[in-house]
Amino acid sequence: MSIATTNPATGQVLKSYDPMSDAQVDAAIERADLAFRDLRRTTVAQRGRWLTAAADLLDAERDETARGMTTEMGKTYAAAKAEVAKCASACRFYAAHAERMLADEPADARSVKASRAFVRYQPIGPVLAVMPWNFPLWQVMRFAAPALMAGNTGLLKHASNVPQTALYLEDLFRRAGFGAGVFTTLLVGSDAVDCILSDPRVRAATLTGSEGAGRSIAQIAGRELKKTVLELGGSDPFVVMPSADLDRAAEVATTARCQNNGQSCIAAKRFVVHTDVFDAFAERFAANMAALRVGDPMDPATDVGPLASEKGRDEIDAQVRDAVGRGATVLCGGEKPAGAGWFYPPTVVTDLRPEMRMWSEEVFGPVAGLYRVSSYAEAIEVANGTAFGLGANAWTTDPEEQEGFATHLEAGNVFVNGMTTSFPELPFGGVKNSGYGRELSALGMREFCNTKTVWVGRGETTAGAGAHAE
Repeated sequence: MSIATTNPATGQVLKSYDPMSDAQVDAAIERADLAFRDLRRTTVAQRGRWLTAAADLLDAERDETARGMTTEMGKTYAAAKAEVAKCASACRFYAAHAERMLADEPADARSVKASRAFVRYQPIGPVLAVMPWNFPLWQVMRFAAPALMAGNTGLLKHASNVPQTALYLEDLFRRAGFGAGVFTTLLVGSDAVDCILSDPRVRAATLTGSEGAGRSIAQIAGRELKKTVLELGGSDPFVVMPSADLDRAAEVATTARCQNNGQSCIAAKRFVVHTDVFDAFAERFAANMAALRVGDPMDPATDVGPLASEKGRDEIDAQVRDAVGRGATVLCGGEKPAGAGWFYPPTVVTDLRPEMRMWSEEVFGPVAGLYRVSSYAEAIEVANGTAFGLGANAWTTDPEEQEGFATHLEAGNVFVNGMTTSFPELPFGGVKNSGYGRELSALGMREFCNTKTVWVGRGETTAGAGAHAE
């Protein structure tokens, strides 16, 4: 893919960029390494002031920044403005709480025969972030805010179709007061990642993207003995049981499936519905999906904008056609429209079977699959019947079922009677082929810290202390 801004609502290429040369990349890594040596000596309070300044800039520039995201990847303007606001909120959260998250944690000194013993969290150096296009600001910020507050520097290899957003992020942190080289955007293709991550000055990597990209990053990092955090998408279940409020469940299901034009890792994708309420839920859900307005993402009346790429639209169209060709039923949508732009209508497909691609594949667009189950046990089996494990929704007012879903759904995030989302206050990540490690919360900040054990003795001979031990 070329590095270019292409408006998905029209297919028009608006601006193109030349990839950085090897020498330019090397110079950027050197600046990040030098900047780290200075940044790690600053106080958490100082870094908090800079991050708060970044939040202020995001708030002041919300409309313009959102317009750029909409132009680059097609999310509705309203959704883009909400994304900018969420990023500002995350900056303020980490500015306010990082000192507590990074504070020394005392241990029981007596039990380890010390005068003092504690755990200290310290930054590790430049971290490479390989980020996707679907939330071009938020995906980066949920790494950058905690990483910079911890004292690390960042090297961003963003998706090639959102270069202007990528460059804005570098400029944002610079204007907020972080020094030159603290956060750098690398305009390079994916073929440059191996060389960058292999550089000894780069100490770790984080990636949000496809399973294939995650395997590639993990392989390189394993060879180089470097830490990684991977978030590799999901095929999230949305389970509806007989006790659920069907009107509310269908309303949230519509938002959960079509948020960000259906292009979200934690969007509900597989709707697992108990047979006792299947028909009633399907009727409500399909009616809600069919009522959504597809069109110009800058129009306030638009609910669903275009897919981010023509290739992405062709892929989900092929998945729907495969299901229909093998006997599935389309309750609404299902036809790729003619005309300019990469639009696809909100679609609901039922009568799915294991031989259909939609049964097990992630569908990255506004297409929902309905799965009928006859019991709680079958609902768990179908919900977990995927290689992914990022998020999961369950709708039930039965306390025993609620506890059972919280325990038995194989996912990094389980939301009961509510839509899966991410919060700075809570850890975010997946299991199985959805990756490993956590972003956000204190756990996300500490992923790229040296968790250092400090043991301070009394300065005198103590029998048994440290002798022949490991």
